[in-house]
Amino acid sequence: MMNPEMNGYYANPANSVYMQAYQQQSPYDQAYSAKGNNQYSDDYMQQEEEWEREGVLDPLWEKQQRKTFTAWCNSHLRKAGTQIEEINEDFRNGLKLMLLLEVISGEQLPKPDRGKMRFHKIANVNKALDYIQSKGVKLVSIGAEEIVDGNLKMTLGMIWTIILRFAIQDISVEEMSAKEGLLLWCQRKTQPYKNVNVQNFHMSFKDGLAFCALIHRHRPDLIDYDKLNKDEPLKNLNLAFDIAEKHLDIPKMLDAEDMVNCIRPDERSVMTYVSAYYHAFAGAHKAETAANRICKVLKVNQENERLMEEYERLASDLLEWIRRTTPWLENRTTDNTLPGTQKKLAEFRDYRRVHKPPRLEQKAKLETDFNTLQTKLRLSNRPAYLPSEGKLVSDISNAWKGLEFAERGFEEWLLSELMRLERLDHLAKKFKHKCDIHESWANGKEDLLEAQDFKRCKLNDLKALIKKHEAFESDLAAHQDRVEQIAAIAQELNALDYHDAASVNARCEKICRNWDLLGTLTSKRRVALEEAERILEHVDSLFLEYAKRAAPYNNWLDGAREDLVDMFIVHSVDEIQGLIGAHEQFKATLPEADKEYNSINALAQEAHHLCQQHGLQIVENPYTSIQPIELQSKWMEVQQLVPLRDQTLQNEMNKQKQNDSLRILFAQKANVVGPWIERQHDQIASAAVNMQGGLEQQMQRLRTMEQSLSQYKPNIDELENINKEIQEAMIFENRHTGYTMETIRVGWEQLGVSIARNINEVENQILTRDSKGITEEQMNEFRMSFNHFDKSRTRRLEPKEFRSCLISLGYNIRDDKQGDADFQRIMSIVDPNNTGHVSFDSFMDFMTRDASDQDTADQIIQSFRVLANNKPYITADILRSELPPDQAQYCIQRMQPYRGPDAMHGALDYTSFSTALYGESDL
Repeated sequence: MMNPEMNGYYANPANSVYMQAYQQQSPYDQAYSAKGNNQYSDDYMQQEEEWEREGVLDPLWEKQQRKTFTAWCNSHLRKAGTQIEEINEDFRNGLKLMLLLEVISGEQLPKPDRGKMRFHKIANVNKALDYIQSKGVKLVSIGAEEIVDGNLKMTLGMIWTIILRFAIQDISVEEMSAKEGLLLWCQRKTQPYKNVNVQNFHMSFKDGLAFCALIHRHRPDLIDYDKLNKDEPLKNLNLAFDIAEKHLDIPKMLDAEDMVNCIRPDERSVMTYVSAYYHAFAGAHKAETAANRICKVLKVNQENERLMEEYERLASDLLEWIRRTTPWLENRTTDNTLPGTQKKLAEFRDYRRVHKPPRLEQKAKLETDFNTLQTKLRLSNRPAYLPSEGKLVSDISNAWKGLEFAERGFEEWLLSELMRLERLDHLAKKFKHKCDIHESWANGKEDLLEAQDFKRCKLNDLKALIKKHEAFESDLAAHQDRVEQIAAIAQELNALDYHDAASVNARCEKICRNWDLLGTLTSKRRVALEEAERILEHVDSLFLEYAKRAAPYNNWLDGAREDLVDMFIVHSVDEIQGLIGAHEQFKATLPEADKEYNSINALAQEAHHLCQQHGLQIVENPYTSIQPIELQSKWMEVQQLVPLRDQTLQNEMNKQKQNDSLRILFAQKANVVGPWIERQHDQIASAAVNMQGGLEQQMQRLRTMEQSLSQYKPNIDELENINKEIQEAMIFENRHTGYTMETIRVGWEQLGVSIARNINEVENQILTRDSKGITEEQMNEFRMSFNHFDKSRTRRLEPKEFRSCLISLGYNIRDDKQGDADFQRIMSIVDPNNTGHVSFDSFMDFMTRDASDQDTADQIIQSFRVLANNKPYITADILRSELPPDQAQYCIQRMQPYRGPDAMHGALDYTSFSTALYGESDL
């Protein structure tokens, strides 16, 4: 493969005519115009490269040089349609020598002499030698007469001088001389290959591996280097020479057997042949450089598009999660049962501890990735990225605020629901207990009141019935309070929306109807007894006294039994202490109650004794249905319930003490964790304002804070576990601390977000500083100016603050219409999305906008032009051969067809594609 730049050397069609003139050795009809030449220093040729007249060529070296130089000359003369056979004979007349110089230089030499005599030949050779000297080449001991005489030594020396000037001199690697540069190029290209160590241009190439390595380095498809053997030099050399001639258009300038058989190969022959390799691969190197530049730009663009797609995916996922979760938080309804509400509270705890934290990290990552992407776009001279509709950072922030607004108060509502349902459960049990007692008391009372027994009794019996009815009325009045309590409890259950309010209302209504009926029946019976009282009159005073005292005492016993088994609910030690105190007061009344029991029992015993004493029939007390055995049973039951009540109250006291211990444990931990979080917030705010040290020092401090935050996480988990125990214990308040678990969670989450945001800002500042080459002092000046006008410490400036900041930094913004127009132009640069404020990153990017060295669209267009061989279009085959597969496919998919007049099938427009890279993105 030839260097594309050398094709122009032989593109002049006059060359063929000129060559024919030389072959015919006829005078020229056209005058040659002289062209200016670059001057070179007299000492261009090193002394060791000079050809000494007295030296004698080694026969083997002479053979190598003769063959190599002949092949080199023919590689150029064939482009003019001719060649030489004997190097010392074919240049004697000077015509082919002048033709060779014109072909390799691309310039015209003076018109040759027409004759065939010796002096004509000498004149032509002198013209060639003069041209060589005009190029700054110092010819030592080489004269035209010796060339005309066919002096082989002088001829070879002259050709070597031409090779040095036109094939080797222009080789430059790291500002070294031509020979050293060519040697360094060989060393670098063959360095990775085993058994190759290029130190010179003779012995290092003798085994042929160096030639094979050079070919394999640039065209690995032509040679399988791993199969070559160092012990087969002849095979290696022939393989390299054949492949170079067939595929690289490099003629065979060396003989493999000469290279192997000679003690030391000729250095000049090897240099000449190696220089042909250099020129053959120079074009590929230039194309490789152009391809690398394109790959670099495409890689940046692909990475930016990947970040955009990742942002879109994460934003969609987060917004969808918020959309699904918000209605659940806004739904403030339960199944109105205690287990169902406790289950919902457990689900909320899972949401706060399991589901929400990863989403909060996802939101922070979205903001960090967005800021990083915008910074990369600014640094690579790309336009700012504008997410699709509804997925801006502000949209995500607003959606998140809506989620937190819906979440606010959700846990307090659930806890209040638990308190309400617990209260409902307590009231329902109390309602059932009182209803059971009342229904037990009222059972049979209706039949008793409707009985007509008073019509069949004597006077004494009638009076007894009257007194018994009076006692019943007293008992009925005593039960009025219990009925009112039942109605009040039912009313409260309805007010608290008890789930089984229908059955409660039905039972309460039944009891009330029965109570009204009892009152009506009682009134009717009294009227009937009073009507019959005129006829029947007999009072048993003893039984009457018993009935009067037994009824209230029995009622007291029923109330005492009811109170001793009454259920209660408390939430503090003080409340249970009050119940214990009330119980102790009740126990203090027991001795008096015992006296009353003995007194009442004595009345019954006395009546029974009188009946026996006087031989009367022992009948039941006509004034009351309360029997002494019943009072005895109830009194014994009260005495048995007292110690049980003591134990119940003591158990509750122990429970409340344990709950108080949980409160204290939580308070002790919260009173340590809460201030620690507040101090961390203060340190972050102070670091953002004071800016002590360089950016790397600030980053180190922030990383230290981030590490300490991670190390402190077990304290938050421990506090969460304590809070879980408190909620499971139904503890709803804590007077030992002002911190709640919710305030600790919010402070902790805000602390993590604040540290991540500050780290991202410092990373972007470092990236801006390094990419734009500004000093630490300049960065500090910009940050101090920004912080001075950022009064609210929100890391952004309002337009009025930003204008004042620019004026303080030396910007001349006048207070008139022109100044307003200039300021609006600046605002369109720093706030392209019209958010109404200037972020710190946008401010820093604006202040450092002139310090960057970036790729441009023109540079990429020029790189594509190199790959397209200066054509205004490029083909898919060229892209696939010069670029990596993924980036070549990336270009093919996005390039528009070329529409120019010289367009071929499949031509692609690389100019519009390169411009689009620095314009609006597809995303």
